[in-house]
Amino acid sequence: MKLNSQRILNRSLPKIGIRPTIDGRRRGVRESLEDQTMGMAKSVAEFLSKNIKHSNGMPVECVIADTTIGGVVEAAMAEEKFEREGVGLTITVTPCWCYGSETMDMNSIIPKAIWGFNGTERPGAVYLASVLAAHSQKGLPAFRIYGRDVQDMDDTNIPLDVKEKLLQFAKAGLSVATMRGKSYLSIGNVAMGIAGSIVNPDFFEDYLGMRCEYVDMVEFIRRIDEEIYDREEYKKAIEWVKKYCREGKDNNPAKIQRPREQKDNDWEFVVKMTLITRDLMVGNSNLDDYGYGEEALGHNAIAAGFQGQRQWTDHFPNGDFMETILNSSFDWNGIREVFIVATENDALNAVCMLFGHLLTDTAQIFTDIRTFWSPEAVKRVTGYKLEGKAENGIIHLANSGSASLDGIGQQEINGNPALKPYWEITDEEVKKCLENSQFSPASVEYFRGGGFSANFLTRGGMPLTMFRLNLIKGLGPVLQIAEGYSIQLPDDVHKILNDRTDPTWPTTWFAPILTKTGTFSDVYPVMNSWGANHSAVSYGHIGSQLITLASILRIPVALHNVAEEKIFRPSTWGAFGSKDLEGADYRACKNFGPLYLKI
Repeated sequence: MKLNSQRILNRSLPKIGIRPTIDGRRRGVRESLEDQTMGMAKSVAEFLSKNIKHSNGMPVECVIADTTIGGVVEAAMAEEKFEREGVGLTITVTPCWCYGSETMDMNSIIPKAIWGFNGTERPGAVYLASVLAAHSQKGLPAFRIYGRDVQDMDDTNIPLDVKEKLLQFAKAGLSVATMRGKSYLSIGNVAMGIAGSIVNPDFFEDYLGMRCEYVDMVEFIRRIDEEIYDREEYKKAIEWVKKYCREGKDNNPAKIQRPREQKDNDWEFVVKMTLITRDLMVGNSNLDDYGYGEEALGHNAIAAGFQGQRQWTDHFPNGDFMETILNSSFDWNGIREVFIVATENDALNAVCMLFGHLLTDTAQIFTDIRTFWSPEAVKRVTGYKLEGKAENGIIHLANSGSASLDGIGQQEINGNPALKPYWEITDEEVKKCLENSQFSPASVEYFRGGGFSANFLTRGGMPLTMFRLNLIKGLGPVLQIAEGYSIQLPDDVHKILNDRTDPTWPTTWFAPILTKTGTFSDVYPVMNSWGANHSAVSYGHIGSQLITLASILRIPVALHNVAEEKIFRPSTWGAFGSKDLEGADYRACKNFGPLYLKI
């Protein structure tokens, strides 16, 4: 059975609105442009519908205005249709001059872009510049899409550079629209003083358009004791776990190892925790059949976090298995969309995982930024000389909690290790993920209540992006981004380095891409400049997509190694400075403020 967010979250999927604007002058001008203008709209709609899916695998639907938009009345008609159809972002297209402030999209919370056709017969570029000036003057930032090369008037092709910008804007805009109206579910409170788990509702409301929901961890005990979970599904789940989830070596000293009977009980407990967490997030209509109508509704949560340490884990089994399985693209129900669950209730890392998932449609890896290993240190400890992409040093990413099993890299694209959208994952790839992972009994010194931690090693050679959102008093949210690669060390070298921490936890060896200047001139300053103890890791080099998404939300980017030519922000960002793009980003975000603050 494959689940999707449309069925499990109480909100329809956002659509893309296409606005064909036109020169409103009748008696010859407008009439001569109708077919070309509407043709542009249809081409964009067809292109996006064929090339973008929602994170649940469903195709993206585009809604075109009923008529071309030559003035304010037709703009209002389009806006009314878009509201009725559930449009979450708009793309305005035109080959010609139009009346800027009369035809523009005035919705203050809808991400918006404008494609002005680069042609010589009509001044599409003139309208593009004019209407973008209106957007800037009215405080409604919009993205400029303008092809590099001149096209003939009858050329219906979308140039490659235009396609790239359409896709980048559309995916970021859909991510913004998908988050709006959803919840972050805090299960428990602050874990061990970790700042990211001090859940800040103002941030979620003002920047993401989300609400925060809170549930005490004792709810697990209530639901387990009273059997408030799908009992038939539990039977299916525990059978699947016993068959496919290998139990690893118990590394605890013999005198404190939990007896076999207790471990078996722990397995039953953590499987029930998994079911309950999912039900808390998105509900479960089957609970209605047991007489639990309120519990059947869930909290409409698109992301969640579990405190665990220490009040819970000092007495009960940890949440590592629950977090790992929910964050993976498969379980006893088959291959499905992931659920975003952050360990230690790190809400800011949950937001990063959510960003990554919505932009890539794939599972995410939750990590500690554990250790920087310099080439000298690796040589001293192991005798091995780092080489290739790792020659300047590596960062050890490891956390006992919510790294998805997809993070092993046993899925493949063109024969190379990858993380894929769930609808592209094969049963054989699921089998490989399970065969190359195990769940070791938790370190009782860390987790007195027992439990099981996922244990695997990420395959090398994958393009990855590590990123983190931090809240700064007086400034607000700030994003950090590091593109790089997973590194494959020789088995004996990995063992020596990994055994120095907890070998029962999943490990990803990561090397960022270096530049010639600044923080990314070496690996050490990347580690030394990271703003928190956690990060999210996403498959692919998605730094430019994250920057586009952050600009829509008005979140500045403090650190990144993305090439300047790939950066795509609203056009008005250029008014805040063209030489220091990082400073301009800060000034623009401060000037316009959080996306939802004014509503």
